Amino acid sequence: MSWVKKLLIVCLVGFFAGILTIVAMYFYVRNDLPDVATLKEVKLQTPMQVYTADGQLISQFGEKRRIPLKLDEMPPLLIQAFLAIEDTRFYDHPGIDIIGIMRAATVVASSGDFSQGASTITQQLARNFFLSREKKIIRKIKEVFLAFKIEQLLEKDEILELYLNKIELGHRSFGVGAAAQVYFGKTVDELTLDEIAIIAGLPKAPSILNPIRSPANARSRRDVVLTRMRAIDVISEQDYRKALAAPITSKLHGAQITASAPYIAEMVRQQMVERFGEEVAYSEGYKVYTTVQSEHQQAAKQALQQNLYNYDERHGYRGPVARLWQAELDANANKPDTDAEQQPVFTETDRPEHAEIIAYLAKQQGIEDLMPAIVLSVFNNSAEILLASEQTIMLEWDGLKWARAFINDERQGVAPKSAAAILAPGMHILVRQQDDQWRLSQIPAASSALVAVNPQNGAIQALVGGYSFSQSQFNRVTQAKRQVGSNIKPFIYSAALEQDYTLASIMNDAPIHQWDDNAGIAWRPRNSPPVYDGPIRIREALAKSKNVVSVRLLRGVGIDESIRHLQRFGFTASDLPRNETLSLGSASLTPLELVTGYAVFANGGFLVTPFVVDRVLNEQDEVIYQHTPEIACSACQQQDVATDELAASDDAAMTEADTEQQLYELFNTMQQDAPAEPEQAEPLLAEQVISNQNAFLIADALTSSVWGGGDWSKGTGWNGTAWRVQRLKRRDISAKTGTTNDSKDTWFSGFTTATAVTTWVGFDDANRSLGRAQWHANMGQDQSAGTESGARTALPAWLDYMTQVLPDFEQETRQPPTGLSSVRIDLASGLLSRSTDHTSSFEYFKIGTEPTQYSQSNVQQIYFDNDKKAEPDESELF
Repeated sequence: MSWVKKLLIVCLVGFFAGILTIVAMYFYVRNDLPDVATLKEVKLQTPMQVYTADGQLISQFGEKRRIPLKLDEMPPLLIQAFLAIEDTRFYDHPGIDIIGIMRAATVVASSGDFSQGASTITQQLARNFFLSREKKIIRKIKEVFLAFKIEQLLEKDEILELYLNKIELGHRSFGVGAAAQVYFGKTVDELTLDEIAIIAGLPKAPSILNPIRSPANARSRRDVVLTRMRAIDVISEQDYRKALAAPITSKLHGAQITASAPYIAEMVRQQMVERFGEEVAYSEGYKVYTTVQSEHQQAAKQALQQNLYNYDERHGYRGPVARLWQAELDANANKPDTDAEQQPVFTETDRPEHAEIIAYLAKQQGIEDLMPAIVLSVFNNSAEILLASEQTIMLEWDGLKWARAFINDERQGVAPKSAAAILAPGMHILVRQQDDQWRLSQIPAASSALVAVNPQNGAIQALVGGYSFSQSQFNRVTQAKRQVGSNIKPFIYSAALEQDYTLASIMNDAPIHQWDDNAGIAWRPRNSPPVYDGPIRIREALAKSKNVVSVRLLRGVGIDESIRHLQRFGFTASDLPRNETLSLGSASLTPLELVTGYAVFANGGFLVTPFVVDRVLNEQDEVIYQHTPEIACSACQQQDVATDELAASDDAAMTEADTEQQLYELFNTMQQDAPAEPEQAEPLLAEQVISNQNAFLIADALTSSVWGGGDWSKGTGWNGTAWRVQRLKRRDISAKTGTTNDSKDTWFSGFTTATAVTTWVGFDDANRSLGRAQWHANMGQDQSAGTESGARTALPAWLDYMTQVLPDFEQETRQPPTGLSSVRIDLASGLLSRSTDHTSSFEYFKIGTEPTQYSQSNVQQIYFDNDKKAEPDESELF
């Protein structure tokens, strides 16, 4: 038995040597081991997400894509798949799997194959959080000790949850939630068995096993996972066979965007980086809620894009993207044929095979709702086309007839008489669906912008900075300073009302000829159209957008005083030319600056600051930032005045604290019906830059731009430049058109008390004119021929947007503030009148500025003031 004793001694020595070796190794690496206690409070890097006000996802930003999930939110089959392939005895071992190590050692000894892994999920977690992937013995030793410490610190379910959220799975996806989204566009509970197996197979080598880069490698690894799952009996034989037969259908998916607002998202990204720094903004899982409503944003995008399509179609078809093959004209194509619509006009030569066409289309990029297609056959009034989806559809004549040839911005070709005049087989074209009909299309050449703000607090309600963010990230709402044309006139008229002018003042609408000694030529500003009405009231001149009247008002006020007044609206002095062209709109402003100016008229004279970020939440859904807007509060202003009067009285004395308390009680009363918001700072009051009376008078005058005036039955009726807005059937809308020289920029701005909206259309090349559209015989009444202008080019987008969103805003009758009176005036002279026929109407005046001359006595005067009120006869009010 001596050999038994010797063997026992050797084993004991080996055992104690092993123990000593392990202890020695531990002390050797102890100081380098990180503190695993940090796993208790680990913060996984998650991207920043940007939402609409109603909770729709706009975008997410961050280097790592991660969707953290609780273990009970993961399908049991997904968990079992990872355990089957990565660590079958996970719930049985203490952090390292001795059986697994022995198995791997046996494989190495017998075959020299080092591919057999022995790392447990706990070891992988230790490596992912604390160690590198370098293949060194010392790293493996550290990994083992860390695994033991992690097992002592955390429960098994906690370890598994951390692992499944932390593990790298390729294409910048970390964790199973992100992988399901990236590879399949699904949430984890929507994954099929074969998809689960694909994801579970990724940890070994995500860069070469992922189904996007290598479907073949992904299939092989998937089959290994499925086989392992079947071997341990977590799936049935039937499910196993079905999953093995499933094709690899993965493709790269982005975040599940549910609201399209990329320009808004980029604005938010920039603000968040400014506020928190790039590293924190992109990795702390912040949720940013914006001020935009998803339905309003979608309405803005659709309105802008459809308007650009309409402009593009007016100006003609610029031809196909490319031609895959040529076609020869059939010798019988021009012969009369009763079945012409069914007979191909072209015969084809050198046509590629169907599979080749599909392969070509698969490589082509669409943009927005434009889809690439190939023309297969052309008939008399239709064309057969093939989409990348392998769907064959017919382009009918109604979707083709617009496509006369584009010659230049001023000229278009003749109206086509057949589809053959437009298309030929082999053409690579773009198509889109409109009103359930396929339509030939093209990427718009012109650009546009649309922005809507809440005049009461500056919240941006919708914003679209161009046709497509993927085409151009230049945000025309905030970055494009363009000449504003007649959109400047309300601000010029506002300056005039601060002087000795009223809405009833008579101006001379007659041509101006002024010699310029410096230029050596005469300056001759003209009306557009060149119609002159002679003596005209200021209200009518603004509504009709009379250029020469605007020039004369600027002269009356003075250039320096006019610029000072315009600066009150937030416009920068350097953007305002110090000459008379200012009155015609030579100032260059962004759409956001312009709509902010119009908001002053909408809210009673207050300059609000536009903002888009409402609040920011952290991963625990705690509010870490809440924007406090400056509100326009006319009632607060009136309360201030009343308070000052009381303070001056001997019979009433109020402390400053009492005054502030009254203001905030008044504000809280105004907000009683508003939805509950997170606790925030006390409200801030916006600066009042013009009087309530001035704002009301301009806003009211701009309603005449919509509804006109006079009596059509008596031959005195007239339209304002925004008469098309009558379609909305709202009396609370004020609006103004704007067009610059040569139609290089077209504008439309309009507002109610609840929303102010500005649209712009032009080319990014500021020297290029929008031109004119000639009469199109195919379009009949469905066209808009003529020179492009604010009313023709920019207004339709504004109108389409407002058609969608105005039902969300209750119609309000704009009430005149105190300090105004309303008297009946003679429409021809602006003097007082007691007539009640079509020659007269009521007009608003600041008290003390009413006309003093009249043609008849007994003039009725109505005051809108607290101490001077008379009840008018309702029949005499307009």
